[in-house]
Amino acid sequence: MIKQTVKNKLKLIFWSALIFLISYIIRVNLAIPTLLICLALYLNLRRLNVKNHNLLNLTLLFLIIFSVSYFIARQRVPVYYMPFSAIPMLVILLFNNLELSLLLALASSITIASLSRYPLELILLFLISGILAGILVEKARKRTTIIRAGFIIGIIQLIVVIFTDPLWKGFPLDSLFFLFNGIVSGIIVLGALPVFEYLFRTVTNISLLEMADFNHPLLQRMVLEAPGTYHHSLVVGNLSETACSAIGANALLARIGAYYHDIGKLQKPGYFIENQSASESRHDTLAPNMSKMIIMNHVREGVELAVKYRLSPALVDFISQHHGNSLVYYFYRRAMESLEEDQEVKEEGFRYPGPRPNTKETAVVLLADSAEAATRALKEPAPVKIEELVRKVINNKFIDGQLEECELTLKDLEKISATFIRILTGIYHSRVTYPEEPRRENNHKKSPKEDSHLSDKDKKGNS
Repeated sequence: MIKQTVKNKLKLIFWSALIFLISYIIRVNLAIPTLLICLALYLNLRRLNVKNHNLLNLTLLFLIIFSVSYFIARQRVPVYYMPFSAIPMLVILLFNNLELSLLLALASSITIASLSRYPLELILLFLISGILAGILVEKARKRTTIIRAGFIIGIIQLIVVIFTDPLWKGFPLDSLFFLFNGIVSGIIVLGALPVFEYLFRTVTNISLLEMADFNHPLLQRMVLEAPGTYHHSLVVGNLSETACSAIGANALLARIGAYYHDIGKLQKPGYFIENQSASESRHDTLAPNMSKMIIMNHVREGVELAVKYRLSPALVDFISQHHGNSLVYYFYRRAMESLEEDQEVKEEGFRYPGPRPNTKETAVVLLADSAEAATRALKEPAPVKIEELVRKVINNKFIDGQLEECELTLKDLEKISATFIRILTGIYHSRVTYPEEPRRENNHKKSPKEDSHLSDKDKKGNS
């Protein structure tokens, strides 16, 4: 622990010295690297909230906008050629974190404005457009949202320029270019987004909606080869999306991840209960060790299919983590029951390889997967039984340690339980048995139901 602390301090000193050296070489005010180091320390203290975001990725985005702006400033090119608002939009889309977008907007605006003759005015211009850019495209699901955001940012930039005299005097017509700057920034974001998604191994809401297309080859294969698994995945997706909305997690990511979490079952669909007929099971003729290997392998085979079809790494996490390292209890019990005196069954051999869920979204899918499967197995799905079963499933996963590496709180688990109970009760509620219609004595005699609709006049006419 002490060695790690010393190592982190030495690393901080090294990078701080390097930043100051580079700033001195390119003749940037030394207050700028001081600001950047302070923001880096702030991010380090907020590690719990940004631990999934690679600092190197943020640094790369900052260096891109700084390099472009530095070149423009040194070439005496007008400031409206700086596509500043593109970077805050990229950050909010790639990392889905408004705080990171605002911090990068702050760092970029102050740093870039220091290169200009009008630093105060440019700080205001860039900071306002950067903050607005993050807010406008937060949770964007359509590409048109980005273009509309760029247009609004352009209008705001034009208004800010009008209110700042040093930028306004002498070239009023040129100020109109700030309007086009916002639109061009939106277009740059649309073009660069797939590139940064690939480089940062992440996925945006726009790409997720494209993955939700049921014409995707993997989903089409599930419909034809494993219809039971397909229906199970849809229900798990609905459960996960609603639960994530209740706890403030990424609902869209959870839903799409749930659609693909069981694609590994496509390799041997007939060995999974949802795709079997009620009368027989292929596991009846297999040894428990062989059955558990087939069941557990669907995680590994799912990851292989995901790589083959080039699914995003964010979706691959749902496939590899949706069972954690939980126990394949049914076949473990079967192995214990068939155990002979000189044999031993180790529990570790009947556990999934993991890893355990490390995000709220993957943890919710794990819980939804288990809760839906258990509820489907109920012979009499009364509301009381469903509630008892859901709470038991979630409690067992908690006790088994499957939720130790994610950020779910007990309050979150209570909200998730309530959501699962409400939805599963609506899906698997008992239905009223309708009485059979009595047989007619002959084809000419009307049933009492039909006769009741005749008026008294019609009855007299028929008599």
